[in-house]
Amino acid sequence: MQITFEIQWNIIGHRSVIAKTRLCPGFWLNMNFILGKKLGMSQIFDEKGNIIPVTVIKAGPCFITQINEKSVQIGFEKLEKVGKSKKNKPYRHLKEFKVVDGYKVGDKITVDVFKQGDKIRVSSMSKGKGFQGVVKRHGFSGGPASHGHRHVLRAPGSIGSAYPQKVFKGKKMAGRAGFKRTTVKNLKIALIDNGLLAVSGAVPGPNNGLVEVISC
Repeated sequence: MQITFEIQWNIIGHRSVIAKTRLCPGFWLNMNFILGKKLGMSQIFDEKGNIIPVTVIKAGPCFITQINEKSVQIGFEKLEKVGKSKKNKPYRHLKEFKVVDGYKVGDKITVDVFKQGDKIRVSSMSKGKGFQGVVKRHGFSGGPASHGHRHVLRAPGSIGSAYPQKVFKGKKMAGRAGFKRTTVKNLKIALIDNGLLAVSGAVPGPNNGLVEVISC
């Protein structure tokens, strides 16, 4: 089920345009959210005996640390020893989510806000791969392996013509790969047990990495 909002605005020439944006039912209006730690992948069996690959996430508990006009800030993984900078918010991870209302400072958020079968989207930083060439980073095919070619098997090739004497921004070249914010949508909660979320399918990021779980 999705909610369709109609947004109307004026463009050049005072012509009215209607744009329909499809949003998840929980988006901003009644959104459930939590921070967690990815533990790894496993598998479970449904009632018919089919194998379901799942990613296990240790979700919460999180605590409301700050309330703004249209958002709340939550903390995850309380620290035992804190310095002056984190004296008022002694948490390893702090994250802000856009919500309408219904929260107050000190509220505890647990995995119980979700239920089995819910659709969620999970965001995390993908695995970092360091400095990589164009073949691994962008999927280039590389140069020929024979017919007089040497040392060009994984080379990028030409990066431009004589004019305009520069390399355009966004040109696919070698560089740091991975470690980018990645979101996977429409994942299904297969099982909830003792503070753990079993999410069907794969979730970006390494084991023990921070993940954001948001209802969709």
